[in-house]
Amino acid sequence: MLVLGIETSCDETAVGIVEDRFTLRANVIASQVDLHAPYGGVVPEVAARAHLEALLPTIDHALVEAGCGLSDMDAIAVTSGPGLIGALLVGVSAAKGLALAHDKPLVGVNHLRAHVEVAQLEFGALEPPLAALVVSGGHTSIVAMGADGRFRQLGATIDDAAGEAFDKIARFIGLGYPGGPEIDRLARQGDPAAIDFPRAMLHDDSYDMSLSGLKTAVIRYLRKLEAAGQEPDLADVAASFQEAIVDVQVVKTLRAARDEGLERVVLAGGVAANSRLRARFADACEREGLGLVVPSIPLCTDNGAMVAASGANLLAAGTVADLDLGVDPNLPLAG
Repeated sequence: MLVLGIETSCDETAVGIVEDRFTLRANVIASQVDLHAPYGGVVPEVAARAHLEALLPTIDHALVEAGCGLSDMDAIAVTSGPGLIGALLVGVSAAKGLALAHDKPLVGVNHLRAHVEVAQLEFGALEPPLAALVVSGGHTSIVAMGADGRFRQLGATIDDAAGEAFDKIARFIGLGYPGGPEIDRLARQGDPAAIDFPRAMLHDDSYDMSLSGLKTAVIRYLRKLEAAGQEPDLADVAASFQEAIVDVQVVKTLRAARDEGLERVVLAGGVAANSRLRARFADACEREGLGLVVPSIPLCTDNGAMVAASGANLLAAGTVADLDLGVDPNLPLAG
């Protein structure tokens, strides 16, 4: 069974091909980073136009890499949400056209679910029940995946997503876009204990998180130094800021896993590429005796392989879409 997956939810035009649910045949990404870097963030209209230009060449590239043609596909899978509405429409429209022209089933994929399920390409079947932290530029959620494969939300950020916070602070201190990798690189030169930034909601009874106050605290700290004529150690700022985010995510996720009796944790999403987050989760899960599943970095960021993998699971379960498949920019993971 071959499934082609199309991902255009934000600023990466990506196509993947997966065989029999667990074997990756192709994973091609046309990055838009250079297009959005001058703006310090993703411009939705620019992203949608770039998807239009890049999608068909990216599909062709993936087919060549996989050594097959569209006629060999058993289904066309596509991200239908959440994401930027214009960007999503480009991918869904293309997938509909391919499915109709080649008489193939169409599968609509939840972008967040795909971030979790891409791990099966490296670790095999995920074997729920398990806990997952799905953390990216637009989403930060702790969920439980039941034995029936359905997700239940346990907690989420009540304001900024982690990736959003990374981008905002990176921009404020003059780093490049995207901010997450830049903060990660700079933080390796700093002391994560140098500045005691706040960890909002760390000890409350919920699994929810709040990062807006942390972002404000960093900005106030820097402005206070500026007013006093002092130069900040930006490496220490980056390391301490990053540590505060990581602390909250590790503590909340592991507490949720313990309380729910879940013995495995999946770390998923673009921010899961952060080296400090990966290291802290590895240490914490080892101490707690929990299994940890973390995809390799190329499979953490937005990619077509994750859409193909999730689409293959849906196809195997008999879940396909009609050609009237719509997009939902706010599609939830739970449910």
